[in-house]
Amino acid sequence: MKKEKNVVSIEERMPQLKERRKKKAARQLIFYLILLSLLIGIVIYLQSPLSHVRYVEVKGDEDLTKSEVKEVSGITGTSNLWGIDPKAVSDKIKGLPEVSSTEVRRTLTGGIEISLDEKHRIAYVKVEEQFAPILEDGTILGDALVENPGGDAPIFYGFPDNKHLTKLAKELNSLPASVSNLISEIHWMDEDERDRVRLYMSDGYTVIASVRQFSEKMPSYPSIVSQLDPDAEGVIHVGVGTYFESYAGGDKEQLETEEEQGNIPSEESPQEREEEG
Repeated sequence: MKKEKNVVSIEERMPQLKERRKKKAARQLIFYLILLSLLIGIVIYLQSPLSHVRYVEVKGDEDLTKSEVKEVSGITGTSNLWGIDPKAVSDKIKGLPEVSSTEVRRTLTGGIEISLDEKHRIAYVKVEEQFAPILEDGTILGDALVENPGGDAPIFYGFPDNKHLTKLAKELNSLPASVSNLISEIHWMDEDERDRVRLYMSDGYTVIASVRQFSEKMPSYPSIVSQLDPDAEGVIHVGVGTYFESYAGGDKEQLETEEEQGNIPSEESPQEREEEG
């Protein structure tokens, strides 16, 4: 015998359908009210001082001042934290000749952190009665003149143009600090158009070298000095056929460089040796 199925009429189901629809509509209304409240809250927050940058922190500055970096960034206490484009700010700061790289980011505490790397000041050049810093890429900071360099880098004198100055600046930047720190002054000699320079060292010696291959030859300076009599006075000629020329009688003493001793491989070709000689 077949069981009879319970049949529910549409009239009986209508109240249940209406109740479900009411609950669904209520949930949707609550969702939209919450969403609207959030949007209103965001708009109010963005328009209020709560969204302003609380502070700007600069890291890695040496020669530049924090105030200079902040001014170039364009960020102030009224800047909107979320309206700042970190890349655009970074590009502005990288426009400074002293800056080699930079990174700008927002912090969790509502601030902006600017981290930068500066190009080294490797020398100074005399400009009238003052001195302009020279960066590692040869850039001359003509708007950052100083009265006294302070002995932190050598001073260039008598260079005929910026081309030769830039070339030597880049060569100087490639030297080990143990050698570059010993150089006090570099004077352009212009002997027979061979790009010769005269160096006055802080340990009392005078060196004559060529701008070409300067960074390859000068690292041997400490080993060259170690071969000299401490009381000897004269000029050290650094290059192919390195030698010491005494002030007394012009006697010449041949010296061995680290290349010749086998400590540093020579990359100079026979053709270059012929041109240098």
